[in-house]
Amino acid sequence: MPEHISRVEAGRALDEIALRRRQIVAEIDVPAWYWWGLAFGWIALGCVTVLGNPWVSIVATVAFGVVHSAVATRVMDGRHRSQQLSVSAEVVSRNVRSLVIGFLVVLVAATVAIALIVEALGAPQPALLASVVIAVAVLVGGPKLMAVVRRRADRGLRS
Repeated sequence: MPEHISRVEAGRALDEIALRRRQIVAEIDVPAWYWWGLAFGWIALGCVTVLGNPWVSIVATVAFGVVHSAVATRVMDGRHRSQQLSVSAEVVSRNVRSLVIGFLVVLVAATVAIALIVEALGAPQPALLASVVIAVAVLVGGPKLMAVVRRRADRGLRS
């Protein structure tokens, strides 16, 4: 025989489901240390340009790219914000990697543009100044990008 569930019990069950859904959506993110590491790496590359040796800049850029690609493959999908929970791929947009990579490409282009503008204005160390501006953009924009991903996931879970 089916058990009768009261309206109150059904309401509580639905509230519990909504709470758990919000908890899961809140876990969609990349670890905070990823954005800080990216920002620090960007500034480090800007500092390397101060040396004025193009070979050192090339080696540092390649090394940064290698380290970033090794780290990013694990955390860039938005499913591993913390060790507590790995969010299911069905919940997280399949476009998270593309969004983050697109964000990084835009930041690279912005770095070059800002450095060229700063150089045209005659300010010293245009690459370093540009990298500091972009590091701030990483620290502000990265979490905002992931907030957009969470909102999309929340809408997807509701429908």
